[in-house]
Amino acid sequence: MNTGDTGFMIISTALVFFMTPGLAFFYGGLVRRKNVCNTMMACVAIMGLSVVMWTLFGYSLSFGGNHGGIIGDFRWLGLQGVGMEAGPYADNIPHLVFCAFQMMFAMITPALITGSLVGRMRFKALFLFIAIWSLIVYYPLAHMTWGGGFLDDPIGSIDFAGGNVIHISTGVSGLVACMILGKRKGFGAMSYHPHNIPLFLIGAAVLWVGWLGFNCGCAGGANEIAVLALANTTISSAASMVVWMLMETFIQKKCTVMGAVTGGIVGLVGITPGAGYVPIWSSFLIGAIAAPICYFAISKAKQKFGYDDALDAFGCHGVGGIWGGIATGLFANHSVNEAVPNNGLVFGEWRLFAAQLAASAISIAIAAVCTAIIMLILKKCGGVRVSDMEEAQGLDLIEHGERAYPAFNGLD
Repeated sequence: MNTGDTGFMIISTALVFFMTPGLAFFYGGLVRRKNVCNTMMACVAIMGLSVVMWTLFGYSLSFGGNHGGIIGDFRWLGLQGVGMEAGPYADNIPHLVFCAFQMMFAMITPALITGSLVGRMRFKALFLFIAIWSLIVYYPLAHMTWGGGFLDDPIGSIDFAGGNVIHISTGVSGLVACMILGKRKGFGAMSYHPHNIPLFLIGAAVLWVGWLGFNCGCAGGANEIAVLALANTTISSAASMVVWMLMETFIQKKCTVMGAVTGGIVGLVGITPGAGYVPIWSSFLIGAIAAPICYFAISKAKQKFGYDDALDAFGCHGVGGIWGGIATGLFANHSVNEAVPNNGLVFGEWRLFAAQLAASAISIAIAAVCTAIIMLILKKCGGVRVSDMEEAQGLDLIEHGERAYPAFNGLD
């Protein structure tokens, strides 16, 4: 085992862990004052829930054994047998370090969905939804993609840091869940403005830094692939940010902090599936194209179809993740990473591109169907959504009995 790689992976694990409280700040700044605590609490609660579930059975189901290419088994129940020795997925670091790194992915992923549901879902119902979703959507997708499942072989798709597993799954799930849950009262008739843009920017900064650990850590150590992921991640987010700012300038005649930050985030989403698989020059194109695709998904598609994806989880993560999976099939090249099974479409080969399309379609189907089943069952059992009066009062007081700004007396 390599102590340098182990140290690198521990740091990457810590950075990815920090992304979930960063997401709490990010989402918290975007909502109204009366829902700040509830929005942030969703992320905080998932930090505890995800670790408990991952330790007890989540890691084993995701990476232990293989049943039908869909799910693992219980060989590592309670992390038995997961220790300081090298594991089956990395021979240069302790098995427990690999498990801990993947644990942070299982933490941040379901937290992304909560952005679609803010302001009207009961906390207990959300907590139960996340637990079931992790069990029947995240663990199987993680296994199918990274744990020896069928999206890897025989389909032959690749997903460096979570295009299918994280972004497509959460974006599509957020869309389906918000449609079943229903719109916030007054949606379409009133504007929902962010209450604290500086808080939003702080959260975005934490996400940005954490994303470097997120993508670089998927190289498995301090190696040339980690350096490639670092460069691609940074360049894609920068290109997307600049394009987003240009679009705002031409369309809205004003460039905004929220726009610039959102552009950077969708660039990060777009590069994630191929960060360690594509040449550096392609990261410019991936980021630059992610910006207009996600911009119109958020500004036009959402308005046209009328769904209330409160914080645009689908517009950013779902659409951006789909583009990232396609882009990997276009630009991945064996010369930059030997793990790439076939070159991308722009290099004259079609097999990987077809595999990426198939994997994206399967991920969309799994996320959509499973989320619909969970939400419909929860809705049938009742107690999923707060009343109109409770929604008007705000979920901070109703669900948690606290206020983020107790001295604030203005209108909200």
